Amino acid sequence: MTVAVHTKADLAKARAALPGRVAVVPTMGALHDGHRALIKRAKEVADSVVVTVFVNPLQFRPNEDLDTYPRTLEADLAMCGAEGVDLVFAPSVNEMYPDGRDGLTTVHAGPDGEILEGASRPGFFTGVLTVVSKLFHLTRPDAALFGEKDFQQLAMVRRMVRDLDMGIDVVAVATDREPDGLARSSRNVFLSEAERAAALAIPRAVEAAQASPDPLAAAQKTLSAEPGLDVDYVVVRATDLGEAPAQGPARLLIAAKAGTTRLIDNAPVVIGDAR
Repeated sequence: MTVAVHTKADLAKARAALPGRVAVVPTMGALHDGHRALIKRAKEVADSVVVTVFVNPLQFRPNEDLDTYPRTLEADLAMCGAEGVDLVFAPSVNEMYPDGRDGLTTVHAGPDGEILEGASRPGFFTGVLTVVSKLFHLTRPDAALFGEKDFQQLAMVRRMVRDLDMGIDVVAVATDREPDGLARSSRNVFLSEAERAAALAIPRAVEAAQASPDPLAAAQKTLSAEPGLDVDYVVVRATDLGEAPAQGPARLLIAAKAGTTRLIDNAPVVIGDAR
């Protein structure tokens, strides 16, 4: 049976009772099949699974969608129960930040947190790493599961775990896609029919990039053909987010808006003829 707790004190008691190796799946709720894939993988790598549900205000800028971000805790708990999750931690903002957010000690993301998403959303990764660090300390996991859809976030969490000697296995799970190819995201519910049609240029760009020896040019060509998209960035980087190699394995990363909804995607690509 899935146990749900909302305070750090109750979490500590419930966590102490969990047997064996423990995996945590940090989420902001509004769970979908992508989260389900994370939970299923967590059950493969651990004896007990904890899911956290917390919409973290530290990673939202003033003009972003904090107030309208979907919150579906009842449905989230039902999914966790159906998937055999042992423990759900769903704290309030006051529980996580009892002294408020002004003057809060934070985890600085470093220079890697100032590119791509970090350049477009200053302070975003400081907010992400701060809450992930807190959740790691509170849940004390042996492993943590993250989706590759948020590839830069995955890289930043891995770097934090390594640099701060947290001793947690960070396990990546491949991007889960909807039947039309769009990467699953809790924000997809905001898309109108026309906006969703425009957004499908993103997975088309991914496919074109993966089939081309010049993945960046192929992705750019596909995205530029869709007037309904406002592209923030489309880049190819090394697999560790450094500068792209002249040839060989790399990573394509895309961020764009369809209407007011910001979407991200990424995929492994190969530059040149080494395929």
